[in-house]
Amino acid sequence: MAARKRSQGRKKRGGRAKQPPKRSLLRAFLWRAVLIVLLVGGGYTLYLDYTVRQQFDGKRWALPATVYARPMELYVGAPIGAEQFHQELKLLKYRNLANPTATGSYLRKSNRFILTSRPFSFWDGEEPKQQLRISFSDGKVSKLTDGAGRSLDLVRLDPLQIGGIYPSHNEDRLLVQLSEVPRVLQQALIAVEDRNFHNHHGVSPLAILRAAWANLRAGRVVQGGSTLTQQLVKNFYLSSERTLSRKAQEAVMAVLLDAHYEKDEILEAYLNEVYLGQDRSRGVHGFGLAAQFYFEKRVADLKLHETALLVGMVKGPSYYNPHRHPERAKKRRNLVIDLMLQQGMIDARTADWSQRQKLGVRSGRFSGVTQYPAFIGVVRSQLRRDYRDEDLTSEGLRIFTTMDPQLQNEAERVLKSRVEQLEAAKGIDKNKLQGAVVVTGIEGGELLAAVGGRHARYAGFNRALNAVRPIGSLVKPAVYLTALMQKQRYTLATMLEDKKFALKNHDGSLWQPQNYDHKEYGEVPLYGALSRSLNLSTARLGMTVGLDRVAETLERLGVERDIDRFPSMLLGTLALSPLEVTQLYHTLASGGFHTPLRSIRAVLDVNGEALQRYSLQVEAALPPEAIYLTNTILQKVVLEGTARSLSWAMRAKVKAAGKTGTTDDLRDSWFAGFTGNRLAVVWLGRDDNKPAKLSGASGALKVWGDLMGRIDPEPLALTRPDSVGMHWIDPESGLRTQKICPDAVQLPFIRGTEPRSAGPCVGKTLESAVDWIKGVIDGGR
Repeated sequence: MAARKRSQGRKKRGGRAKQPPKRSLLRAFLWRAVLIVLLVGGGYTLYLDYTVRQQFDGKRWALPATVYARPMELYVGAPIGAEQFHQELKLLKYRNLANPTATGSYLRKSNRFILTSRPFSFWDGEEPKQQLRISFSDGKVSKLTDGAGRSLDLVRLDPLQIGGIYPSHNEDRLLVQLSEVPRVLQQALIAVEDRNFHNHHGVSPLAILRAAWANLRAGRVVQGGSTLTQQLVKNFYLSSERTLSRKAQEAVMAVLLDAHYEKDEILEAYLNEVYLGQDRSRGVHGFGLAAQFYFEKRVADLKLHETALLVGMVKGPSYYNPHRHPERAKKRRNLVIDLMLQQGMIDARTADWSQRQKLGVRSGRFSGVTQYPAFIGVVRSQLRRDYRDEDLTSEGLRIFTTMDPQLQNEAERVLKSRVEQLEAAKGIDKNKLQGAVVVTGIEGGELLAAVGGRHARYAGFNRALNAVRPIGSLVKPAVYLTALMQKQRYTLATMLEDKKFALKNHDGSLWQPQNYDHKEYGEVPLYGALSRSLNLSTARLGMTVGLDRVAETLERLGVERDIDRFPSMLLGTLALSPLEVTQLYHTLASGGFHTPLRSIRAVLDVNGEALQRYSLQVEAALPPEAIYLTNTILQKVVLEGTARSLSWAMRAKVKAAGKTGTTDDLRDSWFAGFTGNRLAVVWLGRDDNKPAKLSGASGALKVWGDLMGRIDPEPLALTRPDSVGMHWIDPESGLRTQKICPDAVQLPFIRGTEPRSAGPCVGKTLESAVDWIKGVIDGGR
């Protein structure tokens, strides 16, 4: 019985599962948790390791494109005056020194200059630093030698940087290699920011403890424990948030970075990454760009006190900004110099001299954010044909443009000044009148200046490129050119009918053009109809030669927009931008040769290799004889037509050609004109398209005249083709007459198209005829 009970008891106990102790369960859980943490942490560490290596080994920075103006080219005979050259040196921030041996310095003695140029890498080779002696006479370079007196054929000054094309975060930097950075700068940076840089492995526990103790004693954050490596990681990889998790991530990545790369590689990256100030919307990063921005120097040329200032600014670029807080910045600079003295980097004499120096930062700071937004806008529009936006904002391209900075500045000044005068004189609402100016060279079609509004330095709506407005009478030369290409039918002396008429439009309405003064002039010679910008005779002529032919002429002149074939196009309903008008008139100014306007000469990659040269493209678009006849009339527009209000001295000296343009209700005021070497187009109007109360002659023409009066343009001498001869014409009949006859006008004619002779002084009085006969007799004697 008892044995059976024991047996049953054993049976019951054997049937229950054996429970492990609670301590064993906790240990297993902890091991699993540790394993998970190790796996997750290891995986995350591997991810961070991949991130560190991928970005550091790859393209580390998005480098913006740097944009330059044209370089000034010097050679004996170059059309440059002493004052113009002096202005160029000022734009380039050359320093006026008694002994100009330093790079970027000069001395002027009347019309003679001694200067030491800056070295520069162009698209076709290096321009070395050299001492130059340059003399000027009669508005030209008369002598060009080096420091030893040897004659030089050609010298190019370094071009003005006119802006950049930046990524969305607007960071900018000028990359330098560690070998380019003075040893003293490297030592000073390490002495101030991370004394143990060469000994720690990315993080410095002692520095962290020291900073924590200092902060605890001060009751606030007065010292940081981050190494240079940690600072680089924070700026290069991470956000600026201050959390324990981000700080831990920073420490891990710093250790990984230190494990994979040499100290010199890390230091070089830091020198290029560190933030050192703000230039409007552009962040100034790295010592290379900071040296240029604050001192206009290469980092290799920095003096000790300049080096100390930049190193001191690392702690707080805004707080120690030398422009806003000069005393604070100087105190910080001198503290850095003291630290350098304590570290044995410099001696007491050098420290004392350096601390007594002025800050030396330039007062008129050039902004890498462009001061010429309209011109840069044109450059960008042309670059987009060949490059993606991401290439322009990340590949470090160097873009050499055609902009003439002196001409650009003059165009900006005259537009602003004249617009303000016109507003006051015409009773136009203040700050409502706007304008645009485009200037090109005749030879080569290079864009020299582009002004997009009266406040030219502010980025915004670029009217030079994007203000598409009706061009009014600027279209008329194309109408007359179309007729003159029919040489057996039309000459400059062909009589046109200037009388009212009406045409029915497709919608049943009537088109009834009228002259600006609402008069009719009956029979007028063709040249007079254009020089006086008569609407009635122009419209009749255009309808006779055909709208399609006029549109084709406009296309051959360079208009790329679709052209509506309506009669009103003959009087300027065609809408174009100032840049497009410039293209149209450039073909006229260049004698019928179409050359696409260029704002870019060359593009180099970050290594200085040429990616693309924007070569000259020239196409014979229109017959030179018809172009010559048309340009002869455009000279008469300035001499005796709608543009005669230009000063007599300007007309007599320059013999400019051009055309005024006015649209309905005086909404748009235009003038397009050219001299021997310059073409300029001016538009004035209001952005809201309300009447500007200005005709082409009372508005845009005045801006054009102001500009040409300042830039001393070359006279216009039209090249007459061999197939064109000159004859005296009676303007009332269009028949050939004699020079001595009253009102006789000398005009060019394609040979074989001359009008028949009318005999002695046709249509004149008997007295005039007698005078003519006497003249012939006297001439025979």
